[in-house]
Amino acid sequence: MDELRLAGAKAAGIWADHLGGVAERPVWRPVPEGELAWLTGQELPQTGRALDDLLEDTRAHVLPYPMGNGHPRFFGWVNSPPNPAGVLVEPLAAALNPSCAGGDHAGPHLERTVVRWLAGLVGFPHPPGGGLLTSGASMATVICLAAARQRAALADGWDVREEGLSGRAPLVMYVTGEGHSCLHKAAQLLGLGARYVRTVPVDAVYRMDVGALRTMIGEDVAAGLRPFCVAGSAGTVNSGAVDPLDEIADVAAAHGLWFHVDGAYGALGVLADGAAPHYAGMERADSLALDPHKWLGVPVGCGCALLRDPGAARAAFSLVPSYLVDENAGELGWFAEYGPEQTRPFRALKTWATLSHLGRAGVKELVEHTAALARELGAMVERAPDFELLAPVTTSITAFRHVPRAGGLDALNRAIPGAVQARGNAFLTGTRLGGRDALRACFLHPETTRADLEVLLDEIRVAAKSL
Repeated sequence: MDELRLAGAKAAGIWADHLGGVAERPVWRPVPEGELAWLTGQELPQTGRALDDLLEDTRAHVLPYPMGNGHPRFFGWVNSPPNPAGVLVEPLAAALNPSCAGGDHAGPHLERTVVRWLAGLVGFPHPPGGGLLTSGASMATVICLAAARQRAALADGWDVREEGLSGRAPLVMYVTGEGHSCLHKAAQLLGLGARYVRTVPVDAVYRMDVGALRTMIGEDVAAGLRPFCVAGSAGTVNSGAVDPLDEIADVAAAHGLWFHVDGAYGALGVLADGAAPHYAGMERADSLALDPHKWLGVPVGCGCALLRDPGAARAAFSLVPSYLVDENAGELGWFAEYGPEQTRPFRALKTWATLSHLGRAGVKELVEHTAALARELGAMVERAPDFELLAPVTTSITAFRHVPRAGGLDALNRAIPGAVQARGNAFLTGTRLGGRDALRACFLHPETTRADLEVLLDEIRVAAKSL
């Protein structure tokens, strides 16, 4: 154990040096050919290697080539820097190495607290057992939609787990074109079929058109289909738009549909000053998916599925073989009964540490700071003659594009992100919004400043001149 103690102390120094020097290094750089060959071409050693050697290889060949999301000028996708408290305790979770499927040990008990905290932060109802941690919102979405599918089947007098979907009226789900791809993947994985995921139109600011939703549901019912779920967004990845959740909840209630909210990225935006009206109705959802590893900075991967009725998920997944019967499990049973994972890692420790380190006030401050940066960039874009704002800023995402000339703007804006990334001074990504190629900057880093916004716009201008 002496080797482990020495190596552990060295590892702590390495990650502290890495995190402490992130802002002074390029945001991102491509992996050189020689390093790529090392990373991808190694043979498994015949004999074990010393821990110190492994640390040196990690320092030399891994840490110099990050994704970039730890840097304060990383504005791509929705990837946060790691909270230091989460980094600190992650090795301790690995040292315990439990399966948090259930049982009477620290992992499952702490998970109950963490899930309750997350529900409380976003104002979602939390009955006992009303949620679980997952690998991310993609898995949380699978759990929520599976619960919705099972509830719909049972309401119609059959059991989808027993009988499958064959021979039944197709189940139909409704989501806008701005909805996250994980909703489509989950629907396909659950056997619903892509053709029965209806794309609801959006309004001028990329929010679900509720009138169109009503019309589509009526048409599907008349065609003999079985509408069962509508999925709204509490902050889209493209522009940060929040759907009219209260109105959607009314439609879902009127038609007996499961109301799911994708809050993976944006649900925590409800904490920003003045933001609550945008989120009205989120608390009425049957399920809510959110990602602590996004806005909160919990080290990847940690998502969360919150459920108004935990029994719906248990009905969709519970399967307890004789060798896993736990007479002391209590009324709630094991977490493994509420989702597809049996062996579950100790995700709660890094989430608990991050939330405890921030506190409610710190979470609110982080959300306010990053949302304010997005608004400020939006204002800077509107003031600049060579930029155009494409959507209102609702959360911490600014969608815009560079317009230095009259023609070829789609091609130009499609090429800009790669050119900016290659320069290493900032990192942003692109998308399509309203049929146009666009740029989008997502703010999640607590140390990003207004000066970084100036750098971003200047980097876009310089990169564009080379295209």
